[in-house]
Amino acid sequence: MQRERLPTSVSTLLSMRLCGDMAYLLDTYAWVEYFIGSKKGEFVKEMVEDENSVVYTPECCLAELKGWAIREGVDFEELYRIVRKLSDIHCITTEDWLEAATVRSEMRKKAKDFGMMNSLIVAQQRRLGCKVVSGDAHFDGVEGAVLL
Repeated sequence: MQRERLPTSVSTLLSMRLCGDMAYLLDTYAWVEYFIGSKKGEFVKEMVEDENSVVYTPECCLAELKGWAIREGVDFEELYRIVRKLSDIHCITTEDWLEAATVRSEMRKKAKDFGMMNSLIVAQQRRLGCKVVSGDAHFDGVEGAVLL
């Protein structure tokens, strides 16, 4: 049986007629776009407010989101409350850390600056079997990535 290739663009994803739940792993970039209410954030909003969507947030993104909130003078506790309400926060497992080392090695063949945080996100995405949603160009070419 041939495996279906996942959509890699927002327009492709929006044009598909899908049955059942869609699962998404949102990175920090996606959450920031949501919170600032940008055009890209509108797509994220549709995703998190769709009752047929299952939304995950890697716990490592919480630290990045808090850093953004501190820089921007935004109340992190309010953001954190919203993230917890709209998504399931997934803890990083030992398995994720070990897979992240492999991911980083693979990805650095294409992008020399592919970091460990992104590698952890891809490792979780693979474990959960979902799409990763980001605007980070590092995810271009990652199977199952939806780029904002």
